[in-house]
Amino acid sequence: MNSIALPLLLPFAIAIGLLLVRSAVMSRWVGPLGSLAMLVVAVYLNFKVQQDGILTLNTGGWIAPFGIALVVDYLSSLMLVVSSLIAFVIALFANRNLPDDIPLSRFYFFFFTLNMGVNGAFITGDVFNLYVWFEVMLISSFVLITLGKKKAQLEGGIKYLALNIMGSMLFLAGLGLLYGKTGTLNMAHLAGILKNDHQAILMNPSSVLFFVAFGIKAAVFPLYFWLPSSYHTPDITISSLFAGLLTKVGVYTLIRFFTLFFVQDQVFWHNLLLIVAGLTMVTGGMAAATYYDTRRILSYHIISQIGYMIMGLGIFTPLAIAGAVFFTIHNMIAKTGTFIAAGLIAKIKGTYELKEVGGLYRQNPLLAVLFIIPAFALAGFPPISGFFAKFMLLKAGVDSGQYLITAIALITGFFTLYSMIKIWNEAFLKKQPEGRETGPGVKLQFADYAPLVILAGASLLMGIFAAPVFDYVMQAGDQLFEPSAYINAVLTPQLP
Repeated sequence: MNSIALPLLLPFAIAIGLLLVRSAVMSRWVGPLGSLAMLVVAVYLNFKVQQDGILTLNTGGWIAPFGIALVVDYLSSLMLVVSSLIAFVIALFANRNLPDDIPLSRFYFFFFTLNMGVNGAFITGDVFNLYVWFEVMLISSFVLITLGKKKAQLEGGIKYLALNIMGSMLFLAGLGLLYGKTGTLNMAHLAGILKNDHQAILMNPSSVLFFVAFGIKAAVFPLYFWLPSSYHTPDITISSLFAGLLTKVGVYTLIRFFTLFFVQDQVFWHNLLLIVAGLTMVTGGMAAATYYDTRRILSYHIISQIGYMIMGLGIFTPLAIAGAVFFTIHNMIAKTGTFIAAGLIAKIKGTYELKEVGGLYRQNPLLAVLFIIPAFALAGFPPISGFFAKFMLLKAGVDSGQYLITAIALITGFFTLYSMIKIWNEAFLKKQPEGRETGPGVKLQFADYAPLVILAGASLLMGIFAAPVFDYVMQAGDQLFEPSAYINAVLTPQLP
């Protein structure tokens, strides 16, 4: 099915068009419409997966495992839908909030190349091409983080680039060892080879390299320190885009690799994943509690929430993996929403420093409501999406006897709640501090609220209609826990 290639071809074609026609007026229309087209394609592929099963495309007519395979299963199709939704929302937000010193055409060019890299990472069935898409993401995100050319952005960009280049080097080294030991880089072929290989434990050096590489990308403990040093430096539009997408691609690859072909020596890996998950939750949550800059608070909470996703992978039951998938998509939506809300607060008050703002509940009750929905989703309040995502993970932890990590997850929830209440109290409930500037006095229009309305509505709908979402992620969890359907879908066409 050639439609499988559309998540790559569509953003590529749009980016080339923007490169040839550098018009701010055209970019203002192309950004939202192009990202909406990506969302339509993603929804279509998701529908086809539910109707026809796993979709595959062997590019160039080369049969697997010799050619480049594109694969769309339950997990990748869901990630395509959510990432495309976030891209659409960010495009709407950028048209209203991107500063004048960042050319709109330049922003959207790298915006679409970044989304091409993200989509490629989700649907590739080949480890080398995953590396290629990671590099596309890295180049695009580095340019985006430095747009504006301010000193803080350049410093944050260098920290971001340096650590992620190190991750890429480890990725490449692991890739070389993997190919040297197996003679293939097709993921399904790797899974088939290693499934019955009595010496598969010899893959541990490769899996360690991949774990560290993806751990850097996902910002897990102790590899996360690049994230809070860089995510607060660019414009909030770019920070919101990064918050929703980049670390989640790292989580996706960890889930994909450690359910598909790095399944040897499970006792060691699952215990390590649980330890890393617990430390990621606690350190991120505790660090967030110490700050009063909304961008730094939310950046550390990205780290903390990643711990829940890794927790599901470490427990490694169908329910736990499904819970990790549910939590990932919920967090992508809710975290982007809180960053956008922080941007709107700063647009009204002129600062991200909570000690310098106040009185927003009376001044803008709609913004207060639109902030509290994704904030409470992150904290796990019913009936919003985060409650059901956390409930699945906690139940999986109790069912499997993993009481310590379950207790850590519960405690971390209180850290999240504390931070969200701190933002709510400081920005919305307390009076404007005396002697402080009240801000530029910008009055928000409906178009300013639209991105946050979409994301807050998505969080609410995921909670209200949790049953069908639960059914879908359980199918994804079952497919990941028992990957034979994935292997057969990719490799069967080569059989006579």
